[in-house]
Amino acid sequence: MDIPISSRDFRCLQLACVALGLAAGSIIIGVSVSKAAAAMGGIFIGAAGLGLLILAYPFLKARLHLDHILPNVGSLRIHPQPAPDHGEGRSSTNGNKEGVRSSLSTVSRTLEKLKPGGRGTGEG
Repeated sequence: MDIPISSRDFRCLQLACVALGLAAGSIIIGVSVSKAAAAMGGIFIGAAGLGLLILAYPFLKARLHLDHILPNVGSLRIHPQPAPDHGEGRSSTNGNKEGVRSSLSTVSRTLEKLKPGGRGTGEG
């Protein structure tokens, strides 16, 4: 069953929930004796802060022109740069393969040492 609600009433309801969360969190922190109860009050205050941010987002988006910033934030990618070649005459792909082989052999040796009864355990 859908009940029609105006945008103004919805915003007032959101603001009331934020105020209730702030009040509840403040009261819980104020009367708490233990740290766990104070942490629960902090969760209430954090949730109220998030609600306030959600409430204020349309205003902030319109006033600060976030349409120019937000599409660019979503397209950020991390592009790792290849390690510089140290002039040893090797191509970067060949050096990378050797580095991977070296890493794999190091891991293999470490796993051999960790195996029970494996070589290099120091027993015997």
